[in-house]
Amino acid sequence: MMARRSEGLGERPMKILQFLAEYQDSHGYSPSIREIGKHIGVDSTSLVDYYLDQLSEKGFIERDNRVSRSIRVLKALPDASRALGKAARSLGQAVSEVATELFSIPVVGRIGASLPIPMPDTSTATYFDEFSSVEIARSLLPARERVNELFALEVDGVSMIDAMVNDGDIVIMKRTNTANNGEMVAVWLEDNNETTLKYFYQENGKVRLQPANPTMEPIIIDNPEQVRIQGKVVMVVRQFKTQ
Repeated sequence: MMARRSEGLGERPMKILQFLAEYQDSHGYSPSIREIGKHIGVDSTSLVDYYLDQLSEKGFIERDNRVSRSIRVLKALPDASRALGKAARSLGQAVSEVATELFSIPVVGRIGASLPIPMPDTSTATYFDEFSSVEIARSLLPARERVNELFALEVDGVSMIDAMVNDGDIVIMKRTNTANNGEMVAVWLEDNNETTLKYFYQENGKVRLQPANPTMEPIIIDNPEQVRIQGKVVMVVRQFKTQ
């Protein structure tokens, strides 16, 4: 049962405050903006920010907009006070640890995983809004990877499903313009101004872009010079669709 309205808070800010306390109690750090939005049934990250600003102005929370997952609950509604107990004791240390262990990798656009799709007319860096990013724990990334060399793309298509890459998934890419045979890469086909995600093979003076879907044929490029490798996949973030 939701706590009664307190200090002029609406239902959604109260629900957010309850969620913050419970999430911090379970995880030791605060949820992301998108996780908060999903919990209250709101898609707009700007609206979630508005509710968080209300909570901050009324002294319920404090946050550092420069640090991901840095929301700190200062006081709770009665129904949330029990959940806050453990979080209040450990959150100060947890916030600093999470700030160094979690990295926000920008999602800069979409990549075709079926037929190649055209390159966007403008810079992919502005394709998504400022909140379009994926947060990854450093421990999940290969030790040799430098986070500042990574970017993320949303997958469009099912040509790589046998490689456990589905439509709507996020692929974490390392910037590179070279690849070895068998590596999964994002390529730009310069002559057609199109992009695609495939396994890369260079053989017999040609390039074969191989899908991981038995119903689809490989793309054979006679002129390797038109194949521009943009990056190679280092990690896949699965996106589970809910009804």
